[in-house]
Amino acid sequence: MNQWVAGLRCGLYLAGMLLVPASVSAVDAEDGRKELLSGNYGRCISLAQTAIKDREDREEWQLILSEALWMVGRYPEARTVITNALADEPWRLRLRWQARKILLSNGQPEAAQEIVEQILRRVSSDPRSYQDAPSLVVFGQAALLGNADPKRVLEKIFDTARKADPKLRDVHLAAGGLALDKHDFKIAAQKFQEGLKQLPDDPDLQFGLAQAYEPSDAALMMAALEAALARNSNHIGSLLLLAEHHIDAEDYEEAAKLLDRVKAVNPWHPDLWAYRAVLAHLQNQPDSEKTARQSALKFWPTNPRVDHLIGLKLSQKYRFTEGAACQRQALEYDPDYLPAKAQLSQDLLRLGEEAEGWELANEVHKKDGYDVAAYNLADLHDKMDKLATLTNGDFVVRMSQHEAEVYGRRVLELLGQARSNLCAKYGFEVQRPTIVEVFPNQADFAVRTFGMPGNPGYLGVCFGTVITANSPAANPGHAVNWQAVLWHEFCHVVTLQLTRNKMPRWLSEGISVYEEIQANPTWGQHMTPRYREMVLGDELTPVSELSAAFLTPPSEEHLQFAYYESSLVVEFLVQRFGTDKLKAILRDLGEGVEINQAIEKHTAPMAKIEKEFTAFARERAEKLAPGLDWEKPAFLARRSESERGRGRRSRTRPNEPVKTNADDFRNRYGIGTNDSAATLAEWIASHPTNFYALTERGGRLIEEKKFSEAKEPLQKLVELYPAQTGGDSAYAMLAVVHRALGETNAERQVLTQLAEKDHEATDAYSRLMELGAAAQDWPAVSQNAQRYLAVNPLVLSPYRFLAQASERAGEPQSAIPAYRALLQLDPPDPAETHFRLAQLLDRSGDPAARRHVLQSLEEAPRYRAALQLLLEINKKSPPPKANADEKTTGKP
Repeated sequence: MNQWVAGLRCGLYLAGMLLVPASVSAVDAEDGRKELLSGNYGRCISLAQTAIKDREDREEWQLILSEALWMVGRYPEARTVITNALADEPWRLRLRWQARKILLSNGQPEAAQEIVEQILRRVSSDPRSYQDAPSLVVFGQAALLGNADPKRVLEKIFDTARKADPKLRDVHLAAGGLALDKHDFKIAAQKFQEGLKQLPDDPDLQFGLAQAYEPSDAALMMAALEAALARNSNHIGSLLLLAEHHIDAEDYEEAAKLLDRVKAVNPWHPDLWAYRAVLAHLQNQPDSEKTARQSALKFWPTNPRVDHLIGLKLSQKYRFTEGAACQRQALEYDPDYLPAKAQLSQDLLRLGEEAEGWELANEVHKKDGYDVAAYNLADLHDKMDKLATLTNGDFVVRMSQHEAEVYGRRVLELLGQARSNLCAKYGFEVQRPTIVEVFPNQADFAVRTFGMPGNPGYLGVCFGTVITANSPAANPGHAVNWQAVLWHEFCHVVTLQLTRNKMPRWLSEGISVYEEIQANPTWGQHMTPRYREMVLGDELTPVSELSAAFLTPPSEEHLQFAYYESSLVVEFLVQRFGTDKLKAILRDLGEGVEINQAIEKHTAPMAKIEKEFTAFARERAEKLAPGLDWEKPAFLARRSESERGRGRRSRTRPNEPVKTNADDFRNRYGIGTNDSAATLAEWIASHPTNFYALTERGGRLIEEKKFSEAKEPLQKLVELYPAQTGGDSAYAMLAVVHRALGETNAERQVLTQLAEKDHEATDAYSRLMELGAAAQDWPAVSQNAQRYLAVNPLVLSPYRFLAQASERAGEPQSAIPAYRALLQLDPPDPAETHFRLAQLLDRSGDPAARRHVLQSLEEAPRYRAALQLLLEINKKSPPPKANADEKTTGKP
């Protein structure tokens, strides 16, 4: 270790001395490098062998020849070439670094490690001999393997080499690769982009950029891969990443074709066979899986990356148990292989095996302080220690202490109802407690769920035995029904465990959205004008390809539509064939049967399913407000694709947040504000029932404060489209009209209709609570308070209304928890709240009444009603007398 640190110091010294870029290779060698980068490996090998015989630029050609042989899987030949080269020129650092890679591919990890130590010793003993930028890059990479500080290497070694020779591709690849290894994707993208400015046609740099974009932006990833393959159609890394992309989309046939292309270039690439093993596993072909894994380990039988990669992809398919087993096998081959330790920690945490999972996460962080994912997880562990834990035997719920005190009881009750309902329906009993973690900070949720911050649209995720969710505090300004989210997620618990996590994403999501609607007709996803347009416009995804619709949707709207279509498929299957057939499909999936085979076995051939489902979906679309004219006039149809893509991306609740102004309708439907009233009136006259024109006219009349005139188009919309919801609906706008005209009863009636249909209409709930209290309609007040709390349980007003309504209705069992929650939210009148709670507790015989009346008097010492209540309590149950010592010392 001291030797490596000394070597790093020498490297920093060299970086300071570095003034002149490396000499340019001979023209012939440049031609060979171009053939290599273009993927013409056979020609490259021939050119290199001839050049070496002629003893032309031997180092460069030996690097090119060994690299080309390595690229096509001729690993023993590549080892011979590089070994001979080192025997001739042992001082060449680039040859040594190339030898390390080739020795590893030949199953010689000890010899490869010795190469690293030789590089460090050589630089340490003779730093002046290695002042060129390529040698400095090699030294930096070797120093990293010697546990040098990665950020120091990146900033002091690689950046210095880049400044000295900006066109040196090795430095850009090394710097970007380092950032990728540490999950610092933003820095990785910057480094590869810097390289592409100098070398715009380099396929390896484009591939690196694709890897940097892969976790966050599939479109940019695909663009980079296309650029790489345009330059080199045989680029193995790009073909493998594309194959991985298709595996994620459950397009296994296309993935297999891409792997065949890789095999044609390099029949022994370990990643090729690792992905083949993944495909075989996912298609329930154990013999093929075993053969593929053996092929992956042919030249290096203890290569830890093979099992790590297999396990990583299985875990991404929610096969966490199998994935964890693969990581343990990788660690048997190399106990210090950090990628396997990091992934194993994630697998165990998602399996609910938290003690070992957190221990491994902290171990990875201690060994690699730069790794962003490891740092985030270690930091999260400290935060999670501060969460409160609630349990009822079936669930372990973790929430912030504050939120647990406010609505933790409601969470447990809701989860208990979901468990009772869904387990009975699907004939499956969850055997172990389900862990539910609710995060008030979205970044913490993202780290726990994905390993990295980001993904702001997700509301909840289920891993099978563990659910993670954002609390209402993490979604400020967005109405999200947390009860629907948790019901949806617990449905995943049932179906994932029932199928042993062997179900396609579309079916998993489709059942959960479907079951939301079965539990509460206002939950889930429903046909909307835009969905109607998409269905009738032939934007349905074939059932057999639905999982791909979740992977790279053209817009956020299309992702939301994928959830809706998936739930519609489930509804179709249940209506057409029955719930028992759906459960039979799930049981078959658990046995490893492929989804299309399982569907055909229990329903009908897929061709028939596809045809009948399309007809089912189109009929549903056509039944949406059939009395309305849905033609979109040209002057109302100017909407860009970017406007269509507005909304929140959500694994569990993809509904778009609603607003309460006419501009939202224009944004959603592409209406222009510059269209003249005369043009609009003329068009409406010839299309008196047109949805878009009626809505636009109603909105404009409201803006012009012509409230009486606005009634007619809005009432017509309510009559013809009674199922419409959202802040831009006719109901919401008509309520504004009635309120402006002082028509309170009509306003209340319209808002009641909206509240009965919309599970996130907090503005409507709030107004209905006010109107109900004024009319002393306490059941309505209580109902709307409960509706509000299902969306946001962290505000005062619904608890205040609920407590008041429950008291008036003589329901202390509801009023008491409402007052307790109110106290946790710092009410403006704590003395009154404590007093009312004390009254209720006293009537129910709860001794806590004394404590609350005393707290009331602490806030307002002259509160006569509270003083009287204290006297009454003391008469019934005198307070305990102080003992002699307490009287003497004055201490309790």
